[in-house]
This record gives sequence, C-alpha cells and structure tokens, in this order.
Amino acid sequence: MGTGKAGWLRAQYELVFGQQWPVTTGALLVAVTNVFLFAFDRPWTVSDGLRNWGDWLFRFLGIIARPDLLPPWLFSGSILNLGLLAGALSAALLSREFAIRVGPVGELVKGGLGGALMGTGAVLAFGCNIGGFFSALSALSLSGLAMMLGLGIGAYLGLRYLLWEAEQFPGLSTGRSWIWGTARSTGMGAQPALGTLLLVVLLALAFVYSAFGYTPQGGFLLFGVAFGVTFQRSRFCLVRAFREPFMTGAGEHARAAALALTVSLLGFSIHKVTDLKDASTWVFPGFWLGGLLGGILFGVGMVLAGGCGAGSLWRAGEGHVKLWLAVLGFSLSGPLVRQALVRGDWLGHLGTAVFLPTVTGWAPALLLFRIACSTRSPAHRDRISILT
Repeated sequence: MGTGKAGWLRAQYELVFGQQWPVTTGALLVAVTNVFLFAFDRPWTVSDGLRNWGDWLFRFLGIIARPDLLPPWLFSGSILNLGLLAGALSAALLSREFAIRVGPVGELVKGGLGGALMGTGAVLAFGCNIGGFFSALSALSLSGLAMMLGLGIGAYLGLRYLLWEAEQFPGLSTGRSWIWGTARSTGMGAQPALGTLLLVVLLALAFVYSAFGYTPQGGFLLFGVAFGVTFQRSRFCLVRAFREPFMTGAGEHARAAALALTVSLLGFSIHKVTDLKDASTWVFPGFWLGGLLGGILFGVGMVLAGGCGAGSLWRAGEGHVKLWLAVLGFSLSGPLVRQALVRGDWLGHLGTAVFLPTVTGWAPALLLFRIACSTRSPAHRDRISILT
C-alpha cells in the first residue's frame, strides 16, 4: 500500500509540474485570482510595485526625496511582485525548468531598453498592461480601452522594428549564449527539493506577516505566489496575445486573453453593481492621450523585451537574464518619468477618468466591453506578410 500511495503522489506531482498546463486554464486562473484580489483589497497591477523598487533605490541614493515611501516588504504592489517572482521560481524549480540563461549582448540591451519603454508607458497610462489595461478594462474604465488600442499599435511597431533589424543588422542579436544550472529531465533531484522548500518558506512568511500585525501583506504575498505559479506552469502570455495575430496568425493566447478579460470583467462588475466596491475604483484619468500613448510605448517595449510587466517577472524567475534587465529598466525609468511629469504638471493633462456605465448604463457598457474583449480565430496562420 505504501508503494501504491507513493506512486499515486508521484503521478499527481508529474501531472502538476511534469507538463505544461493548458493556456486556457492559466488564463481562467489569472482572471479568477484577480477578481478575488479585487475583493480582498484592490485589482492587480505590476507597475506600482516595480516603481516602488526604483523609488526606494533612488531615495537611498539621494536622487528622489520620498519621506512617505513605504519599504518594498510592506508596500502591497511590491509584495505582489515579490510573491509572483518567488512563485515562478518555485514552480520552475519544481518542474525542473530553472536555469541561468544569458543571451547575446544585443538581446540583453533590448531587454533593458524594452523595460525602460514599458516603465515610461506605464506612467503615462497609469498602469502596465496588467493594471492599466487588463484590470482597468475589467473595471470598465475607458483608459483601459485606450491602452488596449495603444498596445496593439505598439506591438505592431515593435515587430516591424525586429523585422527591419533582422534584415539590416542580422548579427545584432546573434552571438554566444550561456546556460547554467540546467536540471536533469527526470527524477526529483535538487531543483524540486529547493522548489518545495521555497514554497514552504513563502507560506511561513505569510504567517510571519500575520504574527507581526501585517495580515493583509501576508495575503498579498500568497496572491503573488498564486499568480507566479499559474503563469510559469501555463506560460500564459499577454505579449503573445498581442504579437501572434500580427506575426503568425496564431490565436491561442489572444483567445485565452479574451476569455480572461471576460471573466475578470464580469467579476469586477458584480463587485461594483452590488456596491462591494465603489464604481470609481480603478478608473484612471488616462482617456485618451495617456492610455493610447502609454500603450504604444509599452507595446513596443514588451516586444523588444520579450515579456510584459508580469511576463518579465515570471520569466526572470525562470532565470532569464534578459528579463532581469527588463525588470531593472522598468523599475528605474518609472520613477524618473513620473517625477518629470509631476514637476511639469503634466499628469493632469493626460486625459480624463471615464467610467463607461455612467455614460451608457450598465447593459450597453458590458456589451461594448465584451465586444472589445472578443477575438476570433485567424483564418490562416501565415500573417507575417502584413509586416513585410
């Protein structure tokens, strides 16, 4: 019986960590987790946590004066990001997929530059592709719709650049790459053991937060871990959702993103209709200019970096150095751009806050946003011709 039980446990382990989860499953889990996070406190975003990291560094260096700045281990956005990063790392270790991957110099440069563009775009759009688009659109904020259009334009422009680069400078992103720490493909080994230990430590940290009177922070940590594990195991990617229709015509991630948006939209609407949350929550003053321009810059940046705000974090957890640099570029550019906009009094001129149901009523608003979220499978896969 002991052998049978051990065999059953091993089979369940391989089911969860031995194979990739369906993308649709990952999208549904992300959406449902975001709805519960909204009920717990506020919707999910990555940009404010990354900006907190940059603010903290710049304050330490004396570049930015922020006496009111919360430390990263107490700020909710930062804790979510740390949980996501650690959750992705634990999932990568448990699935034997962690390795330090150093790409060619050109790719590393694009990682840092792409991250800087994403940080800039996130400030203009009042959030990254998660907070300024996914969560804002779910909250029926027209700034989210503006950023969605901008992300599509930016993804197209970013792909155009990559094709131009490949034709004009074919050696720019080629060269020697390094990989260290690859695990063996079978057996438990060191990586699964380390992944298990890390998950135990993360769970214990949530209890430590609670013991010191920071119960909400412990909750944010667990939500972040859930996001990290889900993204790493399903490889659900919003960059691919915007990029694939232009590049190959594949629609798997685009359809999954539309499904996630629909579920998140319904969940957020229930919170607001029932007055569990105020109708103005997560409705940003970025319609149109801020959302559109920020989305364009963010879209170009995420294509160059190969990951969005969340994608950069979970892939950094897998060991991709290019995405480490993307996270660094994002964290450093956001505070500097925001400080420049505040000093120039530009933040108030990026648009207006529009909660669509106040203009059209609930039924038309939900219908319009459902249409905006919908996507259909491409008729064929060879779409690269539109870029050439």
